[in-house]
Amino acid sequence: MKRLINIRPPIGAAIFLGLLPFFLMALLYSVNSAKRLQENPDDRLLPSFTQLVEGVKMVAVNEDPRTGQIVLWADTRASLQRIGIAIAASALVGLVFGMMAGMLPYLRALNSPTVTTLSLVPPMAILPILFVAFGLDEFSKILLIVIGVAPFLIRDLQARVMEIPAEMLIKAQSLGASSWQIALRVVLPQVLPRLVDSVRLSLGAAWIFLISAEAIAAEQGLGYRIFLVRRYMSMDIILPYVVWITLLAFTADRLLYLFNRQCFPWLQGRKPGHA
Repeated sequence: MKRLINIRPPIGAAIFLGLLPFFLMALLYSVNSAKRLQENPDDRLLPSFTQLVEGVKMVAVNEDPRTGQIVLWADTRASLQRIGIAIAASALVGLVFGMMAGMLPYLRALNSPTVTTLSLVPPMAILPILFVAFGLDEFSKILLIVIGVAPFLIRDLQARVMEIPAEMLIKAQSLGASSWQIALRVVLPQVLPRLVDSVRLSLGAAWIFLISAEAIAAEQGLGYRIFLVRRYMSMDIILPYVVWITLLAFTADRLLYLFNRQCFPWLQGRKPGHA
């Protein structure tokens, strides 16, 4: 008799099971929305799907008469630019300091307590300090994301480097490799795919920091728009924005996953279908 842990659904069933929760949530929303609107046609908490479509049309199709821009795309461009720069900077910092701390014991002794302490500081708690020190411009928003993400990447990559079998490093040294050569030819190829996986895991936190910063001080951005229209209880705009942010984050996650599969197919444990 087959054990449950060995039974894998076919592709069609897997897709159906993956989409089923979303269909159920949509159905539950539709039922509750219809009930609330029947009791109060002016209710704004759970707009109907027709109202949601009108909200999407307002922000994604029609131009803003004040700025002449299509609001959703302008907000998306501003937010993606901020989070893209911040994630790239965090990945670079995490890669450099994580590799160095993992390879060099003296630097690890100096670096680890500081990075561990920084990783435990809630980034949102220092957001007012960043705004006071660096102003309300783009730099403070990007720096908030870097402060929230980079320490996690450094600690994770340091641990990954220290997991590399000592035999590989000893053999490289026996063949005359310098520390620089070991870093580039032995360590770097093994930690790059781990860096991509770590970035995937940090995307959720990065979006939280971005939305929070934009909500407090921004003139464009997805977080700015959500907190701008909340005062009017415009759920027909807020809900599509939340869905859109989720789709952007999901797309980024899938692209990074596919990048790892294509560029590092040798990574242990990575097989087709694994997420």
